[in-house]
Amino acid sequence: MRTRCRNSGRSTRSVGTGADGSGGLSRGAAVRAAAPRRAAAGLLALAVVFVVAAGAGCDVVGGSGSGPSASSEGGEAPRRDERKATNPPPGLPAAFTTGQRLDWSACPAPSGAQGDGDAPGDGWECATMKAPLDYGRPGRDTIDVAMIRKRATGPERKRIGSLLLNFGGPGQSGVVGLPEFASDYAALGEQYDLVSFDPRGIGGTAPVICGEKEYEGAAACGKHSGELLPYVGTSHTARDMDLMRYLLGDEELHYFGVSYGTRLGGVYAHLFPGNVGRLVLEAPADPTLDRLQGELSQVKAVQRAFDRFAEHCAKAYDDCPTGSGPEQAGQRVTELLDELGEKPAPTDGGGELDDGLAAHAIANHLDSGKEGWGPLVKALREVMERGTGDALLEEAYDHGPDTQSRGTRAGAGARGGTSGGNGTSAFAAITCADSDLRPDFAEAEEMTKRIEAASPVFGETWATGVHLCYEWPFGGESATPDVSADGAAPILVVANTGDPTTPYEGAERMAAELGEGVGVLLTVRDEGHGSYPFNRCATEAVDAYLLHGTTPRAGTTCP
Repeated sequence: MRTRCRNSGRSTRSVGTGADGSGGLSRGAAVRAAAPRRAAAGLLALAVVFVVAAGAGCDVVGGSGSGPSASSEGGEAPRRDERKATNPPPGLPAAFTTGQRLDWSACPAPSGAQGDGDAPGDGWECATMKAPLDYGRPGRDTIDVAMIRKRATGPERKRIGSLLLNFGGPGQSGVVGLPEFASDYAALGEQYDLVSFDPRGIGGTAPVICGEKEYEGAAACGKHSGELLPYVGTSHTARDMDLMRYLLGDEELHYFGVSYGTRLGGVYAHLFPGNVGRLVLEAPADPTLDRLQGELSQVKAVQRAFDRFAEHCAKAYDDCPTGSGPEQAGQRVTELLDELGEKPAPTDGGGELDDGLAAHAIANHLDSGKEGWGPLVKALREVMERGTGDALLEEAYDHGPDTQSRGTRAGAGARGGTSGGNGTSAFAAITCADSDLRPDFAEAEEMTKRIEAASPVFGETWATGVHLCYEWPFGGESATPDVSADGAAPILVVANTGDPTTPYEGAERMAAELGEGVGVLLTVRDEGHGSYPFNRCATEAVDAYLLHGTTPRAGTTCP
């Protein structure tokens, strides 16, 4: 499954989905990085490896005295003449711009906050960028932003520049995700340096810590990372991206954002319309819905996707585990979830599949589109007939579209999942930094009832996200992001009509909110969360835009 982080996906729910709905959060790669919702709601805590130095939790924040230097661990990578941009971000001290250089060298293995794994190996370079902690006071504290790239494989004379990628979330490490999914972008990697990074609050970039070992809630976030929490929102990361653009030597930003990454891309376009190059926003979150409205919209979308699966199952299988159609499917799966809530199903690895994990796993199969329907049939048969939950549990921890490494389709939500890391804490921190919604008890209960009523299968699990920012120690930025980008170059918005995580109507609104002549919508009549590179028509359109600057004609639809 491709797990792009979904930021608009089902993150705030329970374990790890992304809050894509209202801001484009992504269902992330699973409970590992998406676990935010559940963890945040106190239903499930992800084990996170934290490296906590002495101090009050803001350990990655540097002092204000010394000027930034961009360096990285490991041996020196082969040098080449790096391009120079002439338009630095306004308002920053020269130490961050003309006085800073990205020193690329061999990548180390992921840190504890990034998750488990090995170093990416040959062909990958890593660097650290210094950025202001607070762009309103850039002369004070700094943070280190972890970056990774793979140089363009084609001739230097044909290189367009750097293509910055964000796979969703929030809560996903781009430094870990890009090597895992770079093959999806091989055609683009001939003419672009493929570049990703850990957004602030995540992995190697000022990681938010919300507990000694596991996510322990809002109070723990304030205790361990209180100095960071006001500065990890999407607008701050968008400003980091413009500094990256300049240091990478590009006059304009070329960008591919998926799920939550579309919120990040839209906010960037609003803040820096004149620096917009070629931007792709795939499986976009609806920028007109607040966080709670987004939850409601998402749960309706995943229920519709489940009903379409149930119709297919009834027609294709004589012994379909969900029965004769959507109505019976809802009854059977709801009963299954109730049973798992009372007595979780065992697995060969010694784990257990409970009701929340099962709901996430079903949703993740649906994120994979029609390619996920067959495996979902088998997984439901296993738990219904044998009483074991191995297949569903595996998918529950891969929340988001299927990763290509598994031979399945990718989703736009949470593509780069990590094993371990601080994804739960980061998801909560970024979501609550972006959203100013702090519903009281009565408001939360009302929205909980609406979400539960909207979906018999997923409502109860998704509703846990309502309480995500309850008692958060800091206020959020706004109810909805401003993505208006008047004067920007055309931005390509790509969306599946059957997306279960970021509903198609949100893509229509994203294109409209970007502005007339800016947002160009490409409609893909397909199931699943994301279409690149799995839908040939959509892939050809995206490649034509990113490689040649050719946008599809208005109203273009891919079968």
